[in-house]
Amino acid sequence: MDEKEFSLLVSRYLKPVHSFLFRYVGSREEAEDLTQETFVRVWKNLKKYDRGKSFKTWTFAIAKNAAIDFLKKKKSIPLSRFSASGGSTFGGEDGESYNSILESMPDPEPLPEELFSRRELGDILSLAMEKIPAEYRMVLFLHYNDHFTFREIAESLEEPLNTVKSRHRRALFMLKDLLSGS
Repeated sequence: MDEKEFSLLVSRYLKPVHSFLFRYVGSREEAEDLTQETFVRVWKNLKKYDRGKSFKTWTFAIAKNAAIDFLKKKKSIPLSRFSASGGSTFGGEDGESYNSILESMPDPEPLPEELFSRRELGDILSLAMEKIPAEYRMVLFLHYNDHFTFREIAESLEEPLNTVKSRHRRALFMLKDLLSGS
């Protein structure tokens, strides 16, 4: 693989890897450093890449390992931070805040009442997500935000496929219980 091909892969995976790492470590600056470290590790280990497997999952596995290494050095593993300034917003790449759940809802011109209602729903969902253990929350984010298949999540997190499926199901039940007020 030459530099041009590698540059194309970086441009394709830069934003998703950074987003993943930001959720993992909870700091934009640390996620930026880890994103750079991830792509350095990818470049250095290209010869070890098994072409029979997904490049995407291989890259995310490297990112996860870089984050774990970083957190071990830091000696504290924070839960992902889901709020920036507004209590339920997520930090955007450009420094502004956004709510990924609301951003993904297609509606070209919603009415103000709909916007308020969605914002309220996003706030409630974000608060509920904060109460779910990190390993469950990560499965939900990778599946629904980053559009990973369960197999890709399993490979990225280096967990058995059935474990990922089980965590997904349990996370949905936890959310349901939290949202229904049980």
